[in-house]
Amino acid sequence: MSTTEQVQAPAKRQRTLIGKVVSNKMDKTVVVRVERRVKHPLYGKIVMRSAKYKAHDENNQYNEGDTVEIAEGRPISRSKAWAVTRLIEAVRII
Repeated sequence: MSTTEQVQAPAKRQRTLIGKVVSNKMDKTVVVRVERRVKHPLYGKIVMRSAKYKAHDENNQYNEGDTVEIAEGRPISRSKAWAVTRLIEAVRII
């Protein structure tokens, strides 16, 4: 291998999740609930499992009920290491 060739590491894939905003009461932070469907190990029934993630929202622009995409990043605080990347669907107010 010659000295002029550059070896580039493969681009690291960023983990992304899609969920609903359940709280936006904190400053620059939203809580996003991500639901997933799993098969019960013994009974075989499909059950819903959910987890809540705190995500960074720089402009406080997301409201409760919005469907958003969050991406994993470096830790911003003790419990916040995710950031909202885009709005998928805004809440429909009737």
